[in-house]
Amino acid sequence: MATQVNVREIILETLLLITRDGEYSHIALKNVLDKYQYLEKRERAFITRVVEGTLERQIEIDYIINQFSKVKVNKQKPVIRTILRSSVYQLKYMDHVPDSAVCNEAVKLAGKKGFVNLKGFVNGVLRNISRNPDMVSYPDPSNEIACLSVRYSLPMWMVEKWISVYGKETVEKMGKAFLEERPVTVRRNTAVVSKEEFEKELEKDGVVYRRHPVLPYAYELTNYDYLAGLLAFQKGYFYIQDISSMLVGELADPKKGDRVIDVCAAPGGKALHVAEKLRGTGSVEARDLSLYKVGLITENIERSGLTNIHAVQKDATVCDADVKDAADLVIADLPCSGLGVLAKKTDLKYKATEQSTKELAGLQREILKNAASYVRPGGTLIYSTCTINPAENIENVHWFLKEFPEFVLDPIADRLCSTLQNSVEEAGCLQLLPGIHKSDGFFIARFGKK
Repeated sequence: MATQVNVREIILETLLLITRDGEYSHIALKNVLDKYQYLEKRERAFITRVVEGTLERQIEIDYIINQFSKVKVNKQKPVIRTILRSSVYQLKYMDHVPDSAVCNEAVKLAGKKGFVNLKGFVNGVLRNISRNPDMVSYPDPSNEIACLSVRYSLPMWMVEKWISVYGKETVEKMGKAFLEERPVTVRRNTAVVSKEEFEKELEKDGVVYRRHPVLPYAYELTNYDYLAGLLAFQKGYFYIQDISSMLVGELADPKKGDRVIDVCAAPGGKALHVAEKLRGTGSVEARDLSLYKVGLITENIERSGLTNIHAVQKDATVCDADVKDAADLVIADLPCSGLGVLAKKTDLKYKATEQSTKELAGLQREILKNAASYVRPGGTLIYSTCTINPAENIENVHWFLKEFPEFVLDPIADRLCSTLQNSVEEAGCLQLLPGIHKSDGFFIARFGKK
């Protein structure tokens, strides 16, 4: 029982870091799992499941709590609110955990955190919910925006916006995909390991793998304990990367001897992929704003064994006159709202606002101006984001073509597998959508400079 309490306390503190203190969920959870590597696999899996699930379903959970609590969620103390949220998630979505255990442990945790006077409140709300699941009501189906918002825990403004762009059916598919568990996708380092050797190494560690149908060097992995603990990871045999990000390197299609600049490279996956494709020739300069991010890139470079890539600290919003017209290929995978990767970074949907997405689009344009100046005549510029927001994607493309007439969209359909060719927008643009494509939500545009 002490272990259970301890694990639930870890869950509480992790969720507070995210929802109260503003830490990004993927960073907070990674740090916690790294810290508690000594816990059993099932305990770490429980932490992951409850933290991610509570965040994924937060809007629905709050909707349920508000039906059974006189004190509404937004008026509750952060610790109590977080205990209730994680407990309701367990009650509704984790059948193997007894309701009585969920309620008892929540009450104990409230007392342990100094809220002895609220133990009765926590107990009353949770036991009422557990005993009366049929009394939970959902928005009237006639209000499709509210229905989709609660069902898939998406902010109403986001649902409304997406319906206007993609239609209700596609939004439903995306909402469902954001809540589904997916295997981790990795890119085999073709520069250091063959397919046969890589698969043999995975089998040694008992990892279950599936070759991805889109790219020959992409794999889906399951049945592992700690990914960074795998010998194949430590040897630099693979890089954790979604298929959508791999397509940046694929569509960039670098040529032998190319000089490449990645203006916002951390943690380095796309830059490393391009360096790998250069087969020991050319050079890749992987830039990012902070020493911390440069450190992440450097760490991944060292593990990869590649020698034609280096990391540099540079601010992408400041024009670098020293590399004007100097690069054969410039990659601009830019800061964005991240609304295409909500399955992995669930808290982003609560941080984003309509205004913040507009501000990000402005930042992207500022960086694109600089990136354009680095491309030599005849060179290539790749623009990408991990969002499905048109203002940050196709609208930026239209703005860029108007502002920089020396650039044109390069046709990309013939560079893609047949299953993706129908998803090409406007010749040189690819918009991937969760639930429609077997990937994150992602946007890629390829420009050629005359």
